Amino acid sequence: MDSAEQAAVTPRAAQFADFEQAMTGATEVPLSMLLDLTLPISIELGRTTMTVQEILRLGRGSVVQLDRLAGEPVDIYVGDRRFAEGEVVVLGEHFGVRITRVLASAGTIATADAA
Repeated sequence: MDSAEQAAVTPRAAQFADFEQAMTGATEVPLSMLLDLTLPISIELGRTTMTVQEILRLGRGSVVQLDRLAGEPVDIYVGDRRFAEGEVVVLGEHFGVRITRVLASAGTIATADAA
């Protein structure tokens, strides 16, 4: 570009009004769109910490002691969030978990207080 072409170019601010209106406004996603969403569920029986040497010594029949007592509830995670507590049950030849308490998250409590 020569100096005559540079002088002819007039800079102006970008206009994003339509984009901002679409992002902040009237387009809400209906809850029904989320009902088919699949989330991973994990059940945590307990935890422990071991050295690499201790882990390498584990073999068939080894027992790993966890940080929970027998009869304490197990944690139920949905995604990476602790969602509920439950108790282990036996269903025929399978294990299951009966939910005994659904936990309220801080966001849920804040939303309920505001209402």
